[in-house]
Amino acid sequence: MQSPYAVEALSLSKSVVSNDTTIPILTNLNLAVAKGERLAIIGSSGSGKSTLLGLLAGLDTASSGKVLIAGQDIGQLDEDGRAAVRAQHMGFVFQSFQLLGSLTALENVMLPLQLAGRRDAQAVAVAALASVGLAARATHYPKQLSGGEQQRVAIARAFAAQPSILFADEPTGNLDVATGESIIKLLFDLNAQSGTTLVLVTHDMNLARRCQRVLNLQNGVLSEITIADFQAGVH
Repeated sequence: MQSPYAVEALSLSKSVVSNDTTIPILTNLNLAVAKGERLAIIGSSGSGKSTLLGLLAGLDTASSGKVLIAGQDIGQLDEDGRAAVRAQHMGFVFQSFQLLGSLTALENVMLPLQLAGRRDAQAVAVAALASVGLAARATHYPKQLSGGEQQRVAIARAFAAQPSILFADEPTGNLDVATGESIIKLLFDLNAQSGTTLVLVTHDMNLARRCQRVLNLQNGVLSEITIADFQAGVH
């Protein structure tokens, strides 16, 4: 039977060793994200938010527990297998944009499509750039673009392959308030159009409030924040 969840974490733990000392980051964490859901994960710096996102996306491996993507245990796969799952199911938007400086905006959007063997990579990338209002900037390199424009390119790249899951790590973290607001609107407008499952890590409460559910990560443990808590400023 097909899983109703896009992403699941089951008894997920992650520790690192430093100077012969084991430091727990995440402890016996459980999480289920429904298909099409918009989920925000908040928490103080160093709480393990980005670590959790990396585990859910198969960019890192857990110390124990499981991560399921569309019902598939990605911990049972080797790196090539996890990369194939990412290519098939996932898109990414990062705080630092992660654009390749030697490629134009169009080429940055085309790259994952080309790696996936898409023969229509250029046409899809052109349409994706147009959808974020950057058709006229397709031949510009990242250094010729503002921070907001670079993040728009990154969003175009993330949505171009029509992923079933979009992971976003502090997508407004390097932007000023006005630019961040425009990026938030763009991100959620495209998400609504595509029906993608959205899992984002953020310090931005305006961003978190746009999600259907908000979880707070502290001391390696997730707890849900209600709308009433948000209105009261509890987080």
